[in-house]
Amino acid sequence: MLHVEQIYGGYGEQPVIKDITFSVKKGEFFGILGPNGSGKTTLLKMISGLLPFQKGSITLQQKKLSDFSKKDLAKIIAVLPQLTMQTFPYTVKETVALGRYAHQQGLFQTWSNDDDHILYKVMQQTNIVEFQDKSLHELSGGEQQRVFLAQALAQEPAILLLDEPTNHLDLAHQKELLDLLKNSTKQDGLTVISIFHDLNLASLYCDQLLLLHHGKTKTIASPDRVLTEPIVKEVYQTAVKKYPHPEIPKPQLHLLPYTDKQNKDHIIIDDTLLHIQPEHITLISPMPLRTLSSGICGAGIGWHTNFVNRHVDKNYNCENHLQDMNEYLIKNDFNIYETVGMMTAVYLEDASFQFFKKDAFSLLVVVTAGVGNAVDSSRAIELSAEQLMGTINTWIFINGYVTDEAFIQSVMTATEAKAKALQELNIMDRQTNTIATGTSTDSILVAAT
Repeated sequence: MLHVEQIYGGYGEQPVIKDITFSVKKGEFFGILGPNGSGKTTLLKMISGLLPFQKGSITLQQKKLSDFSKKDLAKIIAVLPQLTMQTFPYTVKETVALGRYAHQQGLFQTWSNDDDHILYKVMQQTNIVEFQDKSLHELSGGEQQRVFLAQALAQEPAILLLDEPTNHLDLAHQKELLDLLKNSTKQDGLTVISIFHDLNLASLYCDQLLLLHHGKTKTIASPDRVLTEPIVKEVYQTAVKKYPHPEIPKPQLHLLPYTDKQNKDHIIIDDTLLHIQPEHITLISPMPLRTLSSGICGAGIGWHTNFVNRHVDKNYNCENHLQDMNEYLIKNDFNIYETVGMMTAVYLEDASFQFFKKDAFSLLVVVTAGVGNAVDSSRAIELSAEQLMGTINTWIFINGYVTDEAFIQSVMTATEAKAKALQELNIMDRQTNTIATGTSTDSILVAAT
């Protein structure tokens, strides 16, 4: 579709863009990244034909860009610039209709039924039909951006160029606009080339990314290969942490703001913070702890300050355990977003806890254990659905820094230790008559300062 080969250029004798080469396929969403002054907008203007380049070549549909007339180029490439507050006193419909100019024929530019059909099609696509007769001045920034997108789509371009299309848009309008563009690449084969400042948005929507650094190509590849911690730190001169998106296979980057770690070094999580009552065991941390948990609430990876192990009756049965647990926490003045919550039918006065101190770290372990529900997980396929009173809940609070690997290793080690304890105590699975490895409702928490 588009091939850029070793182009150089800019506004003066010294080129802003230096030796850039890349290709974009039909239906691809291609992102251009880079710090301020790296040449992103200059490159986009060269691709659009607005700015000549000093050296190299740009080929569009196997034809040199310089061989297209302005009008013919407008039939293939449309440009959506950054949103500005300066608008002409046209109606929405009139503004969108301007996108059909490149397809008009003759001296007096007649409007056809085909033009009318495309006009309403793109207005429906962009959800602006309802205010087609309103003036642009009456619309919000997000609505105006949709109007200008409709105008660009009315050109029926093969390629759409965008310069920071989400600039000045709120979160909902950013998603709406980018979802529409992504759908257009998938359904209509539209090729989208866009500049992004937001690296995470670029990661979510783009198939390929070009990262510019001082006007040169730093790297060009998929988001996962471009947005690495070392590359981003080198180009943007700031530290980030990379994590996968929780729902889709795309990376997300997190800034690391300055924090005063020295003020936290004196905080120790130990058994003086532990409160054991008949209805629940609680530990309230003076600072948020990073957590990995299989609790009813607060499950997964997060940051929490409240830890609750709630006692329930041995005949407890509830269709929605999470809702019931949340209602219990709220009733007892716990913020559900800051709390890891577990349940157990065992008597909480039988809880076991111990504080361990080593040279480089210390940790507090709290266990509530009932084995009436003990099972051998290696024979799980043989087990019936019947559940008796039981549950082994384990809390591990580590005073120290814990890597992701160590969090997972902690869960493995604690689980192995639990299985070993059951073996030494000769706790049997009543259905298989083999040594139990745990219970079917066990929960675990690992938390670190």
